[in-house]
Amino acid sequence: MLVQTRVSCYQYKVGDLDAWGIPSSANAHVYTNWSKNHIFKIGDSLLFLYPPSQDSVIQVTGQSFNACNLTDPILYMNNGNSLFNITSLGEFYFTSAVPGHCEKKQKLQISVLSGNGSSAFSPSYGPSALPDSSYPTVFGSIPAANSSSPSQRAPVFLAAVMGFVSWDLIRGRM
Repeated sequence: MLVQTRVSCYQYKVGDLDAWGIPSSANAHVYTNWSKNHIFKIGDSLLFLYPPSQDSVIQVTGQSFNACNLTDPILYMNNGNSLFNITSLGEFYFTSAVPGHCEKKQKLQISVLSGNGSSAFSPSYGPSALPDSSYPTVFGSIPAANSSSPSQRAPVFLAAVMGFVSWDLIRGRM
């Protein structure tokens, strides 16, 4: 007996087609609208793309988010291809560490409501949901995981071994 499960985790490019930056006046609520149209779950990740010489990303508390307080961030990222891995349930708050950008609505709040991504909204599989792919950008690229890497082969091997052992046990007892 061989049991196989599929786990889908997605890498979401924050803002979809827009790079992480100050929203335009025509699209001032781009990050608010973007987060409302996605369902995030544990294992997913957020990709913030921006010119590293001009911007950055910080994770802050809800209180700092609302007040645009940039001091004492939880996490500071400034490499232009910043990846935030979602490892727990809850609310997560991000903004730019550049003074004045938060006040111009360059900030993002996401909610991770349950471990399986269930919510009242449909999941998004649009251009910002990137399962197992390399994402080309103007600032570089994020390499895809090698599908033949030992870390991905090991669960398949262990499942096969467990299946054979289970079969032998069942067959031996009949």
